[in-house]
Amino acid sequence: MTDPTQSHQIIQPVAIPRSLLEAAFREARASFPAECCGWLSGPRADNSATQIRPCVNDQDSGNHPTVADRTAERAYVFGPRDLLELNRTLDDDCPPLVIYHSHPNGQAYFSPTDRQVAASPWGDGPAYPVQQLVVGIDERRVVEAALFAWSEAEAGFVEIARYEGADI
Repeated sequence: MTDPTQSHQIIQPVAIPRSLLEAAFREARASFPAECCGWLSGPRADNSATQIRPCVNDQDSGNHPTVADRTAERAYVFGPRDLLELNRTLDDDCPPLVIYHSHPNGQAYFSPTDRQVAASPWGDGPAYPVQQLVVGIDERRVVEAALFAWSEAEAGFVEIARYEGADI
């Protein structure tokens, strides 16, 4: 029997087929040593990613809202056209479900800057209704990847899935 005084939040990870995960890995390799970025979309009702949408990392333009002094090797920001497209497609039949980016230091973690950028500027939840995939890549291979989601219970992002890397 479940104790009604205990509120446990179970966050279901978006299902990401290995082929789509490896497509994101290839984007990370193509961008290395800069961070790649983009999103995975799919039918909301299925909670499953079916498409990848790579984006331009516009970080070197200096347009990043919180870390303008970092290069594209240490931060990412969607270009204006990509950001408009992301916002335009949020209510589509096949909306963005996961925003992804890479860390060229080989580690898949959600950094303090990642958390700040992914959260609403008003402090009331995530900036977008999506999960966040981080791909850890180094000069030899994709080391690992991890998926993060907003947790109301934690009032922040938590890791909900981890993936093996690949020799890409």
